[in-house]
This record gives sequence, structure tokens and C-alpha cells, in this order.
Amino acid sequence: MTTSLQDWFQTPPGRYVLDWERTRFDAALADVFGYHALQVGLPAIDALAANRMPHRWLALAVPPLAADAPFARERPVLAADSTALPFAEASLDLVALPHTLELSSDPHATLREVQRVLVPEGRVAITGLNPTSLWGLRQARPFLPAGGDFIGHRRLRDWLRLLQLDLESISFGCYRPAARSERALARFHWMDRLGARWWPIFGAAYFAVAVKRVRGARLIGAGWRTAPVVAAAPASVANRAPSEKTRIEPN
Repeated sequence: MTTSLQDWFQTPPGRYVLDWERTRFDAALADVFGYHALQVGLPAIDALAANRMPHRWLALAVPPLAADAPFARERPVLAADSTALPFAEASLDLVALPHTLELSSDPHATLREVQRVLVPEGRVAITGLNPTSLWGLRQARPFLPAGGDFIGHRRLRDWLRLLQLDLESISFGCYRPAARSERALARFHWMDRLGARWWPIFGAAYFAVAVKRVRGARLIGAGWRTAPVVAAAPASVANRAPSEKTRIEPN
């Protein structure tokens, strides 16, 4: 199959994956608070739709057409490479990467750049296609698009650990067989419930949330202002001058 990953998401199985991911983004990011959020790549999905931060951007290598990203009219669109984001260090509270690592020319550099722009305790949400799923096994007769580096969840865990991004949660979905039509996919809707119970890590897609940890940093509240001050203990001085009673007069 020679379809690009971007075009593949317009097919029935691609839309099936995006529908599942949209649900996961909405549930996981609705209560993530802060001021600045960024989605990098894939305008076919609005990953920040349920988030309530006042400043939300979409960063793309190429500006989208209106048909590709209708929500872009309501959000500033930045022309930026995922490996060189135009944001200062520790300036974003949330970054969403819907299949961004798979579409990046250097996925590790992209993740490193995300770590740079996140504030301490900031979050990154990542989706990807699972190469160890039933769909991935069909690559002998390609079912998934040929373009894109499919990053397994174990490799993603290693990258996150190296960048001091603690994996907070990961979930898998899309357990229906590799079918190309909506009718065939709908026929096996019951497999989503069965797969989530019996073979959870073999879903066709995964959704991960990680938190940026800064070792040694400690959040303090307003209570530090009223903390009691401990008086310093009296210190003895070794070179004090002798008192009048103990002073020795010369002969």
C-alpha cells in the first residue's frame, strides 16, 4: 500500500482510529489546566477540542487547507518544524502529538524539543499506530501506510525515560480486524470490548500521557510566608577579651 499516512487517515480504517483517539484526547485533556497548549501536526483531528486553556495553537510544517482542518479557523496556525518549535524553554503547559512522531523526520529530536518547551509538571499526549497489533502483522500484505516510522510502545517508554518524561498512563484501542470498508469494520464492533479485556496491548493504536519531571524541584504553597522563624542559638566567641576580674596585671 503506497498511501501516505496523512491520506490513510481519510480511509475508513483511518477514520476509525481517529474517532477512538478523539475520544481519548477529550477524556484525558479536558481537566489539564494551564495557560498555553500546542498541537503539533495532523490537522485531521482537533486534539485540544475539550481542553479549556485560553491560548491554544496548531503547529504544522505546511499550512492546512480548510477541508483538512476546519477547526483551524478558530485557532492560530503556526508554520513550524516539529524539531524546532518557536517557543521559549519551559513555556507550554500541554503539548499534543497525534501521530506526530511517526510523521517526523527525526522523532527523537521532536520529543526532545517537546521536553524543552514544557514547563515542569507539564504534560504531553501522544498517539501512534501499534506495530505489534493485528494490523501490524498484516504488513506482509501491507495494510498500514508505507510512509511513517511506526514506534512501538516499548521504544516510546525508553525515549520518555531518557528525557525525564514520566509515563503517566497508556491505553490501547481499535481491535477490529484489518478491513478496508466501513461495513466490514462495523460488523466486528464487538471485538473492541473483547480485545480490551483479553489482549489489551495488541490494539491497533495507543494513547500515552507523560509528565515532565524536574528532579530536585519542589512546589511550595503560600504557607511558607507564615512559617515560624526559629531563633538562632547563642554562639560563644573563642577570642573574647578577658574580664576585669581575670585580667592579669604586669609586675
